[in-house]
Amino acid sequence: MGVPRGEPRRVLMLSWEFPPRLVGGIARHVDELSRALARQGVEVDVVTAHHPGAPDREVVAEFPGEAGWGGGRVRVLRAGPAPVNPLDFIVEIDHLNFGLLEKLLEEGSFGYDVIHAHEWLVALAGRTLKHGLGLPLVGTIHGTEWGRNGGIHNALQHYIHSVEWLLTYEAARVICCSRFMENEVIEALKVPRDKLHVVPNGVDPERVRCRATPAELAGFRSRWALPGERIVFFVGRLVREKGLEVLIDAIPHVLAAHPDAKFVIAGGGWHGHLWERAAALGVGEKVVFTGFVAEADLPRLYALAEVAVFPSLYEPFGIVALEAMAAGVPVVTSDIGGFREVVRHGETGIHTWANNPESLAWGINLVLSDGALARRLREAGKREVEARYRWGAIAEQTLQIYREAMSGAVAQGPAAPAPAVWEPSAATGPGVRPRYLAAETGQRS
Repeated sequence: MGVPRGEPRRVLMLSWEFPPRLVGGIARHVDELSRALARQGVEVDVVTAHHPGAPDREVVAEFPGEAGWGGGRVRVLRAGPAPVNPLDFIVEIDHLNFGLLEKLLEEGSFGYDVIHAHEWLVALAGRTLKHGLGLPLVGTIHGTEWGRNGGIHNALQHYIHSVEWLLTYEAARVICCSRFMENEVIEALKVPRDKLHVVPNGVDPERVRCRATPAELAGFRSRWALPGERIVFFVGRLVREKGLEVLIDAIPHVLAAHPDAKFVIAGGGWHGHLWERAAALGVGEKVVFTGFVAEADLPRLYALAEVAVFPSLYEPFGIVALEAMAAGVPVVTSDIGGFREVVRHGETGIHTWANNPESLAWGINLVLSDGALARRLREAGKREVEARYRWGAIAEQTLQIYREAMSGAVAQGPAAPAPAVWEPSAATGPGVRPRYLAAETGQRS
């Protein structure tokens, strides 16, 4: 259905990642959301970071119009690389925000109805465009620094936390992906509840559908497992909050019941410490790290897996669980955050106690041992995705939020004060450079 006149017709979306640049779940979310909006007649410009080999301008999706209305499309504009090497991650993000603005100035096209900024990483560009163009700003918070670290403990975390606050303060509406995330944003960033909307992530089942022939799949399988081994699959960033240490510690307990299990761990990031942990437990030969997985290979890995496991310590939503469910793989997750909303224990997946290797092993063993249960979970998971997490309905909810932002109506709750200024002590955290402490210490740096 086309978007009626007077509705949000042109959307400017800002994101630090977009395929083929894949850092976490934001890239896929922005890609699939923008396509779903375009199917409803919206023109979406995604302005994102430079990626080697990717064009600086491309149309990635086009849909015809209906009954005289214009069709929708998704155009991607990629900023150029930073002109100088950044000193650190924060300077790199500053370069990114300048690059996004520079790219828009080069294009010279500003006839947008609303700006949608994803995460603090593009907050400064979003704020600048809001005030410079006089457009409403919508922000999506995919996770908070406060939640990832169990609080704010050093100057770097405080800076990121402050920019997150700035995005939610400047935005006319703030989108969260789960009720868990909504409550966290209220607690951590003091956003008025009536400014917040919960809109779940979605998944396109076609993206994770395996199209390989049996012969191709068998050849692909030989790269990761021996004949007869049963694959337990993890995919995600290899960072602390994803719970990889818990998974490694659970492996001996799984192998005691299922010595034919093989653990395939896919995702970018440093895995040396995880490999050493597995070797110390005597299970190194039962673990394989694939590194970053190409989009074409992910459906094949799901097709080979007998169970997908996600033992996160912090998880705002859990889009990987949706992917596995859409691919027809039984899922075992920790019982925290968005997983509690996405996965229904015993019906569409299995919950285990967070940060508990024995409980995680119990969940994996349960699925590997009970073929009837595994079949029920596969079937129920696919039905759940079809019923609740299709992008068409999610795009409709997002369009309604754009309408509210464009109406000029403001939230009624009191504005939250900015976070207090960080005062470094003798035990300063990362992100504080000596020159910034000169006034306190009386020394020049």
